[in-house]
Amino acid sequence: MSEYDEALADGMAQHPQLRVDFFVDRRGPLPAAATPTADGDTTTAAFPLVEPDAVTFVWRGEADAVWLRHFMALETPAFPLEREAGSDCWRLRLQVPQRARFEYKFDVVRDGNGEWINDPLNPKHATDPFGANSVCETWGYEVPEWSLPDAAVAAGTIEHRRIRTRAFGGRREIGVYLPDGYDDSLVYPILIVHDGYDYVDHAAFKTILDNLIARGDLPPLVAALTQSPDRSREYVDDPRHVDFVTGEMLPMLESRYAITASPRGRVLMGASLGAVASLSIAARAPRLFGGVVLKSGSFIFNQQLLETRAELFRRVSAFIDSLSEHERLLHRAYVACGRYEGLVEENRRMAAFLRHAGVATRYAESRDAHHWGNWRDQTRAGLMWCLQPTLARRVR
Repeated sequence: MSEYDEALADGMAQHPQLRVDFFVDRRGPLPAAATPTADGDTTTAAFPLVEPDAVTFVWRGEADAVWLRHFMALETPAFPLEREAGSDCWRLRLQVPQRARFEYKFDVVRDGNGEWINDPLNPKHATDPFGANSVCETWGYEVPEWSLPDAAVAAGTIEHRRIRTRAFGGRREIGVYLPDGYDDSLVYPILIVHDGYDYVDHAAFKTILDNLIARGDLPPLVAALTQSPDRSREYVDDPRHVDFVTGEMLPMLESRYAITASPRGRVLMGASLGAVASLSIAARAPRLFGGVVLKSGSFIFNQQLLETRAELFRRVSAFIDSLSEHERLLHRAYVACGRYEGLVEENRRMAAFLRHAGVATRYAESRDAHHWGNWRDQTRAGLMWCLQPTLARRVR
């Protein structure tokens, strides 16, 4: 048994599997706003209707069946809406946990063909690189106020630079976030963000940095945003990607910006395969970076779990198996995952492994799934864990 496998017992003991209460509730009465009136209409209330322990969804229209597709790793992959007798109103009341967030679509079936659509009665949407989904926020959940635009906060800027890369050939564009009041005479921590432009577009990343720096939660920092055209290859322990970040991108940043040379002020961040890429760089260049923020990492150690992508996860598995061969990886690590995604046990195990390897590691689970909204909500805690220590010292 590998050192990685031996860490599982510790990780699972500290974070036992919690019950996930998402199921159709046919016992409780539907809220009045979800009940059609005599003329078949419903009230103008926005849906879904949220109660302390339940959520009610409504769809109007002719169909053979309507399903709620929720993108969570539950035993039930979809929940059926029931048609109100004598009307075109379809309803579903789910019992749900409080302070949760999940994304969904309606699957409207007509003549044997299903069409996935966003909820026309729900004004809340979340975007990702593939489009948008409707968002359900259960009782007690609030979008973090530090992720919302604040007119009173001075905004940083993002510069766009193209650098020549021998590792991949041609040129690559990266973004560089500079805090308000950036001063070349000072020294700044550096954060390298995989899928950085997606973070800006789908996870309010620039707004978050502006707000957290203004509040004093983070020191003023420089953030480099990198984006891969081939994530499934370049992010899985690809030596070319490591060379690009450490041998091309980082030297360019050092030559143009006042960033620290201390590993304690250098952090890598990524989600999903971006988390694998961040850990790969930390393992292959342990003296360059001191911290990682790993969100919903695709730390699959058994490629048989997903046969359709066996080659990808074979490479992930080989990388993870090699981790114990590296010298001390990092000073600090923040590992987070959504409780309702299929990677939760793998991320618990990774956090336990890093802790066992001597890395100061914090692990957190949110009531969410594999979404950019989830990764947005995890950003403050992750960056504070890795970068707040630099507030107490001057990094060089």
